[in-house]
Amino acid sequence: MTTPVRTRLTSDSIQRAVLKIARPMTIVVLLIVCLLPFWYMFVLSMRPIEHLLRDPSRLWLTFDELSLTSYLKVLLPTSEGGQGFGTFIANSGFVAAGSVLLALALAIPGAYAIARLPFFGRRQISVLFLAAYLFPSIIIAIPLFAVFTRIGLRGSLVGLILVYAAQTIPVAIYMLRNYLESVPVSVEEAGLMDGLTRFGVMRRISLRLSLPSIIATGLFVFMIAWNEFLFALLFLVDRPAQWTVSLGLSRLSGAVEVPATVLMAGSVVLTLPIVILFFATERLLTGGLTAGAEKG
Repeated sequence: MTTPVRTRLTSDSIQRAVLKIARPMTIVVLLIVCLLPFWYMFVLSMRPIEHLLRDPSRLWLTFDELSLTSYLKVLLPTSEGGQGFGTFIANSGFVAAGSVLLALALAIPGAYAIARLPFFGRRQISVLFLAAYLFPSIIIAIPLFAVFTRIGLRGSLVGLILVYAAQTIPVAIYMLRNYLESVPVSVEEAGLMDGLTRFGVMRRISLRLSLPSIIATGLFVFMIAWNEFLFALLFLVDRPAQWTVSLGLSRLSGAVEVPATVLMAGSVVLTLPIVILFFATERLLTGGLTAGAEKG
């Protein structure tokens, strides 16, 4: 007669069993918390206002409810009865792209200098760059307003690009410096021995190896410039033709006559480009943010 084999329960096996159940449950809960608000916003933007008033809490759409009327009202210019978000998107895209180009153009050589060139106070300067980013933006808002008014850049998208680049360059340098320090010095020394100048080594070797971090930093700058509201309001409030998407959305939220469906459509228009851009570059973003962490 055979005796049953008793399974010995250990703390390790119990932890594995709990994690096997808890991990998918935690992922599902986090997905619901993150995606449910955006899904509800999308549902509201696709429903006609009369259906929304009858049943505002419903989280699903029926086929006969699908309507792009709210998006047309949001995107059409004001001369055609819309809210002008097409112009706002173009302005935000110009400001965000310009901020990325300017910030990277200055941050890349600055980060390379801190990572590779020996000079007094190199480590302290890197920390100061990060500390400068931690100060609240409201501290420099009034001085910048006065300076930009005097030089004629208030109300200009170019002035807004300069502000966003100045805000993001310190943290961009800090992020890129960590990655550049992880590039093997021997690879750069081989380039120098082959006759490359220091600039040639940075352009042909270091930057190509640091491409994931550069893309991640550029995406970081783009998201800040796309979503920023304080300086856009301060510099462009009297120039509606130069408004960005965040300013346009604030006008919708403050207008009593604007239906909730149009407001939700504007929110989707503001959020969707960043979501698409994030998921399109998610691997490069995570790789660029975590690479070089051991040496950073």
